Amino acid sequence: MRRLVIIILATLIPAMSFAWGAKGHDIVAYIAEQRLSKRTKRNVEQVLGGYSMVYVANWMDNASHTDEYDYTKTWHYVNVDHEEGSYARSKKEDNGDVVSAVNNIVKSLKCDQLTPEQERVKLMMLIHLVGDMHCPMHAGHKSDRGGNGTKVKYFGKQEKLHSVWDSQIVESVHRWSYTEWQREIDRIDRKTEKRIMQGTPNNWIEECVLLADDVYTRSMKGGNLSYDYVAHYTPIVELQLLKGGIRLAKILEEIY
Repeated sequence: MRRLVIIILATLIPAMSFAWGAKGHDIVAYIAEQRLSKRTKRNVEQVLGGYSMVYVANWMDNASHTDEYDYTKTWHYVNVDHEEGSYARSKKEDNGDVVSAVNNIVKSLKCDQLTPEQERVKLMMLIHLVGDMHCPMHAGHKSDRGGNGTKVKYFGKQEKLHSVWDSQIVESVHRWSYTEWQREIDRIDRKTEKRIMQGTPNNWIEECVLLADDVYTRSMKGGNLSYDYVAHYTPIVELQLLKGGIRLAKILEEIY
């Protein structure tokens, strides 16, 4: 019963600041799910109580705004100001960030000393956070709260830069379902796949930090972002979502 209440809660709490939005997290989860071996997929679904990865992919965004999981609010992002240059040199959040959270959750899931409920919650967190760490504005500057302090015009409407990258740009790039996204972008060759799978979360976030700097450069305050902007970032959005899915699958294969 408690499991059902927690999951239903995700549909009731109003959205706040979500990386990639619901569609983006669904895409990452579905790409990963389609890449799992039969054994790993079976084990993952068993831990999730029979639910799919897509079903729980957005649970953490809502849970982080409840009293029970309030401690995870800073786990969705890293803050790297321009002068710091990299995550490795940045000042870390006292309560952790997306990189430390992913690393700690993976370590916990591998130790095999969790109760079924603890394992289920940590797995749901992992599915979500690997998606978060591939969204450029979740590696943004602390000085403007990851783009929340940068106002731009997106197709003539004033928006926060963070909001543009949370969900709007994904829908602008392609108005596909998450299954269509997976079908159309997960078509890479084995050599590229191996290159994407290399490294660790600490390496992967540095890619996102560089992308965030590029986004800031091309998204000046008050600027009007439109068709040229979407065209420029379409291959980047596609690649980041694909990387998230491939790397999530890699991690899950190592655990399960």
